[in-house]
Amino acid sequence: MPMKMEQEWNGLRDQILLMGGEVEHAIDSAMRSLIERDSDLAAEVLAGDDRVDAHELEIDRTCLRLFALKVPSEQELRVVLTAAKLTPILERIADHACNIARAAIDLNDEPQLKPYIDLPRMSARVCAMLKDSLDAYAAADARAARAVIELDDEVDRLYDRIFHELLDYMATDQYAAGRAARLLMVAKHLERMGDYVTDICEQIVFMAEAQVIKHSRLLSTTLATA
Repeated sequence: MPMKMEQEWNGLRDQILLMGGEVEHAIDSAMRSLIERDSDLAAEVLAGDDRVDAHELEIDRTCLRLFALKVPSEQELRVVLTAAKLTPILERIADHACNIARAAIDLNDEPQLKPYIDLPRMSARVCAMLKDSLDAYAAADARAARAVIELDDEVDRLYDRIFHELLDYMATDQYAAGRAARLLMVAKHLERMGDYVTDICEQIVFMAEAQVIKHSRLLSTTLATA
């Protein structure tokens, strides 16, 4: 492969990793803005969303440029398609981080409802999943991507616990209902992030092994009844 073309392919991977790093930082900062009651930090998260959007646009341009340089092989096509699918997923995760930052700005002006214990655990798990998924992407490691998918069950368990705890607040204390509802939405944003990281890992498996595992149970049922 000519050096210029090789640089383009490596550049695509690096752009995805840079965008992923921005998103990981946004999640961490958004949650810290809530836990530490730091509305200035929340405002920084919102301001930083433009950088994530800029990365998405640049990656789209790189994908188009790679198609223009040559007719891609099957493997190269999977790499470009994966990049094109990962960027909107990462952008949506960043949007959820911004929503957490907005909730933090609202909640920081009110008395804290309860000690934050499970929410930071949930956020830490999501951040770790995202980091591990980006490592799997960089190494084209389908096995590592599958391992990350399994971790989403812990995020779901934490969400269920937070959900029921906050419902109790909403049912028993009308003055706490508004704050409990906002915290419940924070938990929901984190739960959706975990789902999106799972989507990222499914795309990595496709890139590395040409195997579609998204809706795999549905595919198995369809094939069995065909």
